[in-house]
Amino acid sequence: QVQLVESGGGLVQPGGSLRLSCTASGTIFGSMGWYRQAPGKQRELVALVHSVHSGGTTIYADSVKGRFTISRDNGKNTVYLQMNSLKPEDTGIYWCHAVQLGTLNYWGQGTQVTVSS
Repeated sequence: QVQLVESGGGLVQPGGSLRLSCTASGTIFGSMGWYRQAPGKQRELVALVHSVHSGGTTIYADSVKGRFTISRDNGKNTVYLQMNSLKPEDTGIYWCHAVQLGTLNYWGQGTQVTVSS
């Protein structure tokens, strides 16, 4: 029954920054993360943050380490993806993802991120 609503996508120049937000309609007790799919490529996990019960640890794709930061505000049922030093290869559709009770998976509608000069 949980719905995820994303925002923050858009067009930015290389080297620029963008922050994606994803708000869930209900409390998420599991992990929350971001996936993306670039043109001509398979969907990949960009970043993930585990629940507080799992220590709130984070995981990043090697390609975004040091540039992207995932965080969550459990009080607002929101997960963020701060993207800095953006590159053209970061272009793609980004989806928010959440896990509830370890078995239920929810996806956002997707938001376009375009990095181009």
